[in-house]
Amino acid sequence: MPSRRKFIIGATCLTALGGCQSFNLLTREHLPMQQIQLDTPFNMPAIQIADFSQAKVFDIRDYGAQPNNQQANEQAIAAAIQAANANQGGRVYIPAGEWLCAKIHLKSFVDLHLAEGATLLFSAEPADYLPAVKTTWEGMECYNYSPLIYAYECQQVSISGQGKLQAKLDVWQVWYKRPKPHMDALANLYHMAAKDVPVEQRQMTYAGANLRPHFVQFNRCQHVLIEGIQIQDSPFWVLHPFLCKDVVIRDVKVQAHGHNNDGVDPEMTQNMLIENCVFDQGDDAIAIKAGRNQDAWRLNTPTKNLVMRNCLIKRAHQLVAVGSELSGGIENVLVENCRFEDGTQYSVGTGNIVLIKTNERRGGYVKNIIIRNIKAGAVKGGALSIETDVLYQWKDLVPTYERRLTQISDIYLSDIHLNQADFICNIEGQAEMPVKNVQLTNVTADQLTQDAISNVNVEGFEFA
Repeated sequence: MPSRRKFIIGATCLTALGGCQSFNLLTREHLPMQQIQLDTPFNMPAIQIADFSQAKVFDIRDYGAQPNNQQANEQAIAAAIQAANANQGGRVYIPAGEWLCAKIHLKSFVDLHLAEGATLLFSAEPADYLPAVKTTWEGMECYNYSPLIYAYECQQVSISGQGKLQAKLDVWQVWYKRPKPHMDALANLYHMAAKDVPVEQRQMTYAGANLRPHFVQFNRCQHVLIEGIQIQDSPFWVLHPFLCKDVVIRDVKVQAHGHNNDGVDPEMTQNMLIENCVFDQGDDAIAIKAGRNQDAWRLNTPTKNLVMRNCLIKRAHQLVAVGSELSGGIENVLVENCRFEDGTQYSVGTGNIVLIKTNERRGGYVKNIIIRNIKAGAVKGGALSIETDVLYQWKDLVPTYERRLTQISDIYLSDIHLNQADFICNIEGQAEMPVKNVQLTNVTADQLTQDAISNVNVEGFEFA
């Protein structure tokens, strides 16, 4: 434990020194780097993340933190982050106990480290997440409430430890509902994105819009580590790396049963590992994204080289969802050695092992998806479902500005066993652009309620 010292909270007003860097200029390495080389069936570079084990520690109590004082804690955490960043590497230490807080904005070369028994309890007051920051909503860029933890254009950045991040849901759970003003706001954002309105003009925090913030978003960051922590409850998507490179999420436990509470949403992110995690979700365990329509075509960055392994899923809509925001393209995904919690009753809300979903507005592509060695009890869907006309509430809410179909090919499932399921494989391709090259090897189920295979518009299907 570092020595305690007095600190004037007003120091948080000091000008930031050497904070986050431009995404295209992430070249400085102020901390030792770990190299993670994965054995994958596709060519994947080693992932590099920073090693904070010997970094200087910045205890938030030395900056005026007080467990029940949200304002003092917000200032203390910001000051400690600033000091660690100015030191060109440091660990911001959250001691045991419950600490009220609001938004946390990370900087480069900083590890937010939660001790065992520490809880950061985040306010549910929307005003605490203003001013608006450059973020996203379901694949469209905009200015919205700050994610509860947010990093923009940072490198060598981390969240670690044995503590907990927890969101109060008082307001967010009311916002889970989607009344007309909210749907109108979504339509407004959709039209702005389709018409290439500058992101700075897409201000979405006006009354009634109610676009809930992400819990954790790393936006245009590199060398990102999230390790060891627990996360409970969330306004929206839980962990969202957007336009990132070199990301590791390991030994993390997520429990969030609210609306849109996916566990991890990698979006236009490359070179990523998710391992040894536990997911207990109100939505998908992992939802692989690549942006929506015109915004993604503009950013032109696929999600690529993603490995998920050795994870336990307690509850989720799908183990792996791909899309429907996939307009930038998704390729080279390996998911292996994962299992659903034992028992058939677990499966309430569980759909498929893999669901690939898109529609005529998305364009993009999905290719080289490899899923192997998965075990599940009962699911409501099957091992593989591919749907190409998924529009949900958007079908009648907004028009199709530009029609682009999605190329889907090279999907490989092997050594998957289900105790109970509706089917093994259900593919609904499009006559204009059939799904191509799907192989299922040793994919079995003890009990089915429908035909094992039900495919339309598929070329090159093998089931052995």
